[in-house]
Amino acid sequence: MRARSVCRGAWRANTQCVGHLTGRGANRPRGEPESSDDHGDRVPEPPPQPLRNEFHSELDRVRTEIARLAARVTEDILRATDILLTQDLSSAEEMIVADDAIDAACLELERCCYRLLALQAPVALDLREIVAAMRIIAEIERSADLAVNVCKAGRRLYGHSLHPRMRGLIRRMGEQASRLFREASEAYLLGDATRARAIGDMDHLLDELHREFVTAIFESPATIDLPTAVQLAVLARFYERIGDHAVTIGERVEYVVTGEITARL
Repeated sequence: MRARSVCRGAWRANTQCVGHLTGRGANRPRGEPESSDDHGDRVPEPPPQPLRNEFHSELDRVRTEIARLAARVTEDILRATDILLTQDLSSAEEMIVADDAIDAACLELERCCYRLLALQAPVALDLREIVAAMRIIAEIERSADLAVNVCKAGRRLYGHSLHPRMRGLIRRMGEQASRLFREASEAYLLGDATRARAIGDMDHLLDELHREFVTAIFESPATIDLPTAVQLAVLARFYERIGDHAVTIGERVEYVVTGEITARL
């Protein structure tokens, strides 16, 4: 609860700062009611306070569920890597089947966001938070699918012995992808734009590991046949894409806090 309060407080403080710097409301004569615009038209009154309390309770629930799902995906990335390296077929099957629950949870969260948009008509920070949440939910669901794809790759590679160098690179890619996702989810929960901004730089290491792994594949033509080489190249791509999803979550956090949409090149 304290983390959620800090998160909301940080985002609202930043929003007020932006409004002050842009002079929003600075030209309104003292004493003029805020519910009137420049032409004298009445601006709709905000919903009654009980409804707003319910809205923010639902928003807190969405945020908590997103954090829970993101934490699960963070652990699943490491688990999938272990499954692949140990060639544990039974655990691979369990993780593949369990992905249906993540898909269902993400779908329910998305529906909740739609309801909040339709019934509460949020504006400013609240609107940005819901829009960002919907995008982050999609990134989590896709990352969970990629972790499952690692398990499926493990089944396709079953029985193949990998060189220690390649096993080490797979382990490092899994650890870095998990680290990126953890940083992204914590930045979201805390509303920390500075931390979110650093995720793009952290992703460069994962990209470098991906390139090194592909190079190792080409340097081992005598020990790896073509079908296995293709599977290994696709496997490396799964980790690289998880990193990209983590970067996108970081960009959504920046959007919520600052109101600006950024894109890493």
